[in-house]
Amino acid sequence: MKGIITGTLCISALLISQQSMAQGSGANSLNINSFTPPTKSKPVVKKIKPLRKEFSIGLRLNSDGWGVFVDKGWVKSQDRQSDLFYDTRVFQVELAEKHHPKEIKRTNTLGSFATENPTPFVFGKVNNFYALKLGYGNRKMIAGKPESGTVSVHWVYLGGLSLGLLKPYYINIVAPGTSAKETIKYSEATKNDFLYQNGIVGAAGFSKGIGEVNIVPGIHAKTALHFDFAASRHSKLAIETGINIEYYTGKVMIMANQADKSFFTNVYASIQFGRRK
Repeated sequence: MKGIITGTLCISALLISQQSMAQGSGANSLNINSFTPPTKSKPVVKKIKPLRKEFSIGLRLNSDGWGVFVDKGWVKSQDRQSDLFYDTRVFQVELAEKHHPKEIKRTNTLGSFATENPTPFVFGKVNNFYALKLGYGNRKMIAGKPESGTVSVHWVYLGGLSLGLLKPYYINIVAPGTSAKETIKYSEATKNDFLYQNGIVGAAGFSKGIGEVNIVPGIHAKTALHFDFAASRHSKLAIETGINIEYYTGKVMIMANQADKSFFTNVYASIQFGRRK
């Protein structure tokens, strides 16, 4: 009897031990299977600040002269596909000099003038004519830049005020029958001496006549194609070609013995460079 009890106790202890080991193994298995490795956070992508405005300067060659200008632009497209696809509002300031088709620069080497260091002059020129123009308009995209380094094409149209600046053109002369030099401008009293080519020594200095500038107000308008070749989103390099018209409230006299004009038109080509931000 005692042997039976001892055997029963041994078997019970063995069963309890095996059950405990099984539970421990199951617990370890559960912990391993339920372990979740930490997830890596996605990197934050910094958005590129959209372009809002631009500033550029340029040089313009006109069929009747030349000019320099400054452009200030504001990006106005809110639904553009990228920073390289947009329309722009433009404010422009331009200073241009206009020439008459009859203007020919020459030097008088006749007689004694050949030894007096004569300066070049324009025979018959009465006034230097400059135009200070303030314009406002739009640059509308026709074809955009698929990527930096390619070309975008825009249609430009703008208009505004124009101030015609007439500065008298002075020349140095030796009047017929005299040897004294004098500096004159064109007038009814001096026109015979002014138009006596053999008596002209040369043009007076540019500063002569600045205090006598006359202002003729007017308006202007232009339309053009604008080609942007900039290699990066923050730079600007462009060529523009178009037509410009101007109307002034008074007759503008540039040359003697030629018709005075109030209406001017020209074709032009310009190059400009600057920055966007």
